[in-house]
Amino acid sequence: MKTKIKNVNMNYERVGEIASIFNRNGVWYINMQFHGKQIRKSLKTSNKKEARARALALEREHLKGDTVKTVDSEPVLIADAIEALIQSCEAEDLRPKTISKYKQVLKGVDEFAESRNLYRLEQLDIRFVDAYRQYRKQKGAKPKTIHTEVGVIRRLLLFAKTRRMIDEDPLEGLRLTEPKTEPQPFWNLDELDQVLKSSSKVHRPVFTFLAETGMRIGELQWLTWDDVDLKQKLIHIRPKDDWTTKTGNVRTIPMSERAREILQEQSRHGRWVFTARASPNYPQGDHQVSERRLLESLKRTLKKLELKGHLHTFRHTFISRAIVAGIPEAIIRKWVGHVDHKTLQHYTHIADQASQAAMERLNRPDA
Repeated sequence: MKTKIKNVNMNYERVGEIASIFNRNGVWYINMQFHGKQIRKSLKTSNKKEARARALALEREHLKGDTVKTVDSEPVLIADAIEALIQSCEAEDLRPKTISKYKQVLKGVDEFAESRNLYRLEQLDIRFVDAYRQYRKQKGAKPKTIHTEVGVIRRLLLFAKTRRMIDEDPLEGLRLTEPKTEPQPFWNLDELDQVLKSSSKVHRPVFTFLAETGMRIGELQWLTWDDVDLKQKLIHIRPKDDWTTKTGNVRTIPMSERAREILQEQSRHGRWVFTARASPNYPQGDHQVSERRLLESLKRTLKKLELKGHLHTFRHTFISRAIVAGIPEAIIRKWVGHVDHKTLQHYTHIADQASQAAMERLNRPDA
């Protein structure tokens, strides 16, 4: 005697050309009409994303004319590959900022893929990358940003292949053309002087120190008194706690007299050299300066002066001054932490402008 199955109201979701999925008692099933026959079977998973991927894999086998296969060889999901890559990066002790960037980019990639009903890793092919590029372009992402993000996708798939998650690289043949570099913005000496004089008295020491050292804002935030040698006039940029430098390298910056004066003016009531003002959460005022607050303060000053720039422009300006002063490239790289000649070439337009100005002075008729 056959057991009568109770009629259950099921909501079907189309996931492919002929495949739909539905949930019964917490388990996902596939439903297909193929050559006049109904195929309904368990996908053996309670995860909806995984159910979609398995259903699409079964549909593909049927549309190819293959016989019905069980879901023993499960397709690798995009989300699972991303998780494996992040775990590998953490095991390799990559910089937290790099891992955070990977997470951010790959989360967006996964969401974009899902919006196109793509869940399997092998579906991240060249057509997908082209569509992703166009999507990011429409969202206003810059060419360099898009290039970096596609590079992260490339890394994900190469990682997956080495781990045998996929047999073939779906991006084989993809050419990553690096976007043209753009001249870096900077202020001339008069503009820098205006910015510093017009800035908030509270934030002026930070801005001046950035301009005098070429440090990145993150390096300044994490600068401790142990990193400062006033006697030898040296500033040590080195990793600590959960933070490391952009390149992971340690470097030393000699102090200018103005930088030394600023350090001597700072009160030593905490670990950090530059601290924010006291607040309810930090009544002693011994916590690190806020990049957001510094940027907001700088933007107000720049708006008043009708100048463009951001916190990193202090670094660009420092490099431009060094180039114009004729400091050897190797020394500049040692100071600012650039690792190759190509990066420093972004600033060559500065020397070109200085050269043009010098020629104009040479050709100027005597008064």
